[in-house]
Amino acid sequence: MNKRRFLLTAPLALAGAALAGAARAQQAEPPQVAGTYSVIGRNANGTIYEGSAELRQEGSDVEIFWNVGGQSYSGRGTIEGRVVTIEWGADWPIVYVVMGSQLHGTWDNGAALERLTLRAG
Repeated sequence: MNKRRFLLTAPLALAGAALAGAARAQQAEPPQVAGTYSVIGRNANGTIYEGSAELRQEGSDVEIFWNVGGQSYSGRGTIEGRVVTIEWGADWPIVYVVMGSQLHGTWDNGAALERLTLRAG
């Protein structure tokens, strides 16, 4: 009887351990995106803009300050995996994907694009 109980509980214990390991992997630290970036983007009307941005990060929380086209903007958001979502007071957030030392994003409901490139230094 004890042998049978072991055979029934062992797979459950292994499955529980596998699920716990997967949960830990999903809770891995977010990528580090803090720094000063060069900005290049395309507005929804097709015009190009350039500028700079500073990203501050605490865990998965992000704050960003842009200076583009002589205007200053700011926003706050979060990182989930490699996706950074920034609320900045517009109808739609800016959604970036972290790609090495760059963040590639869309805004204005996907009609506009922006790329941030980390400055050396």
